[in-house]
Amino acid sequence: MVRIRVLVVDDHRIFAESLAAALAAEPDVEVSAAGSGPAAVRSLERAAAEGRRFDVLLVDADLGGTAPGIRSALPVQDGGEGVVDGISLVAGVRVAQPAVRVVVLAEKDDPRRAALALQAGASGWVAKDCSLSRLLTVIRGVLRDETHLPPALLTGVLRELTAARRHRTESERLVESLTPREREVLRCMVAGLGRKAVAERLYLSPHTVRTHMQNVLGKLGVHSTLAAVALARRAGVGPADLGPTPRIPTEESNSA
Repeated sequence: MVRIRVLVVDDHRIFAESLAAALAAEPDVEVSAAGSGPAAVRSLERAAAEGRRFDVLLVDADLGGTAPGIRSALPVQDGGEGVVDGISLVAGVRVAQPAVRVVVLAEKDDPRRAALALQAGASGWVAKDCSLSRLLTVIRGVLRDETHLPPALLTGVLRELTAARRHRTESERLVESLTPREREVLRCMVAGLGRKAVAERLYLSPHTVRTHMQNVLGKLGVHSTLAAVALARRAGVGPADLGPTPRIPTEESNSA
């Protein structure tokens, strides 16, 4: 019998253990539980290293705590630690282990957060108080590449996804107005680098970087680095690769 490997991630220990026990009673389900984002990361990475990857992750939408990743996949600064809620964990897992199907467990229906979960890579959104048979249907369904949402959420989620697509299109248009150097600076901003770090990274003077950053904010129509990063994320702009790069002298660095 092919067994479905499930990891329950919830910081409410009694709920996590009760759900794990109920699922484990199924003959084709093998289940483990993690009480935090860091614990989930460790379980996922250990299972992958042992060649026994989990098939489905059940994640509490309101998960709290801090975690160092799933390495660079989570939206935190390079090498740093950040708060990892359930939806952030979904995004990290989908990048680091795309074969794992993720279902979000929620206390209440929330079209906006359900849409965010789907955008992050979740395959389902179910209520925590749903029946065990319903949850098993969802688990088996997502393994067939199905997407599961409560019928009452469909209209609201579609509306949120349509609005997000519209905002993304506008954000992409604004990012396209940047010069190649300004886009490079923006990617450094997305990676969490300050002006001095960007200057060192791109071999430019801090004055030149400040000018580029001001130009980026102006062209994007925002007033802060945080807003610029949020817009860049909507447009699909990822962080700069912060690995070592050889120095390539430029006209800007020579004149700055």
